[in-house]
Amino acid sequence: MSLSFASSIAVQSRARALVPLCVGAGAYLFFLYLGDTLLQDSDSFWQIKIGQWILDHRAMPTTDFYSFTRAGAPWISTSWLSQMAFAFSHAQWGWAGPVILTAVAVALAVAIFVHLLETQIEAPRAVLFAMLALLLSVHHVLARPHILALPAMVAWVGLLMASADRRSAPSWHLLPLMALWANLHGGFVLGLALIGPISLEAVEHAEKGRRLALFMRWVLFGIGALIASCCTPYGWRTLLGAANILSLGELLSLIFEWMPANFATFTSFEGALLGLIAFGYYRGLVLSAPRIFLILFLTWSALTHVRSIEAFAFLVPLVLAKPLGEMFPRAAPDAAGADRRPARYVTVAGALMIVAAGWTSTSLYMGHHRFTFTMTQTPVAAVDVLEQRKAQRIFNAYQFGGYLISRDIPVFVDGRAELYGEKFVMDFFKATEGKQPERLPRLLDEYRIDATLLVADAPGPQILDQLKGWKRIYSDDIAVIHVRTGAQAGGAPEAETPKDAFK
Repeated sequence: MSLSFASSIAVQSRARALVPLCVGAGAYLFFLYLGDTLLQDSDSFWQIKIGQWILDHRAMPTTDFYSFTRAGAPWISTSWLSQMAFAFSHAQWGWAGPVILTAVAVALAVAIFVHLLETQIEAPRAVLFAMLALLLSVHHVLARPHILALPAMVAWVGLLMASADRRSAPSWHLLPLMALWANLHGGFVLGLALIGPISLEAVEHAEKGRRLALFMRWVLFGIGALIASCCTPYGWRTLLGAANILSLGELLSLIFEWMPANFATFTSFEGALLGLIAFGYYRGLVLSAPRIFLILFLTWSALTHVRSIEAFAFLVPLVLAKPLGEMFPRAAPDAAGADRRPARYVTVAGALMIVAAGWTSTSLYMGHHRFTFTMTQTPVAAVDVLEQRKAQRIFNAYQFGGYLISRDIPVFVDGRAELYGEKFVMDFFKATEGKQPERLPRLLDEYRIDATLLVADAPGPQILDQLKGWKRIYSDDIAVIHVRTGAQAGGAPEAETPKDAFK
């Protein structure tokens, strides 16, 4: 009977070891199948373009060379490593490359997430949390650097919380993880900010005689993490570059991913918040002050900027893992005498089979499906017209900037809002969205604009239709082109049009 019980425990142990891999594989296949939905943000175009420039020149950009409004202005890329990865994958496999890379990053983040939760709570609950995290994050899963940094964020915070749960300081071996995160995406500042409250959780529950020593070890670790975050080609300027986006003020309320959460209609995030409150009341969940602060901070961040909802989705469960584990203890611990070596072999074999199945599924799916970027972000026909007319200074819509950069056309504005600054982009939005239409002719004259490329259903084209000196020459469901009166139309020269009208 005892041998049968030990065998059962060993089987359960092997199964638990494969759970994170199975959940990660499921997430990978899910986002691979929905791959076209990952290609909906024109920022992906300029991210790939910059990554390719880095690969070609073996150097890092320090100034802007993609716009004509900020040409030569200081600018650094805080996501250079992700951009290189996207550029390389795109060069090898087209849009399938960034899709696969993004799906792999999500799968890795989910696998790490489930593995960390499993140390405290039962596997089914860990899987449920993973599914909820994906549901909350799906709106922001795009082929962009923040997703490639997602595994680093989950691992960093999860391992820091594990150290706090043990009432010890984190290992110095975690510092390379911070350096990796800092080279992947500017969101690493969140990891630095969370060191403080997590350290207080460790210190609060430590023995009184060792609290000061433990606190000092966390302080030294925090200093080490700050230094590690500067281990990038830009050094300490990485910190400034990552923080610049937060100084855009009013502009953040106009960029979708930086907008505050909107509860005008019911959303999964609203449901998660209500569920968290209800669970706390129903079960009488008692948390320490540092854990309460962490949850409030992550909730505030998600309410302030919708792009922070995935941090809320993945990090709040890690903060709650130990209290939930104490509330719902495991059914049975591992058998002390169970043989571990066969279990390891079975786990490795299972992992290899999962990887092989994922690769086979990818090959079969790519064989009959071609990933394409969303048409609303790619005004192909309109840009072809502008190239035929040899327009040099194009007043483009914000969402068309990335595509123009991919076509090697200097832009008026693009998704690098921190480069252009709050006033510049706010003036642009107010002029093109009809809030202050009198600004539009002033901008067109100030920057000596030859042609405009604006979104078809936006107020801007209607304003230009009534503006003296401008003429609509092209429109489709995606974009509208206006040129100054007297410029060439349809490729046929007009008598009074100078040859250098667009120079």
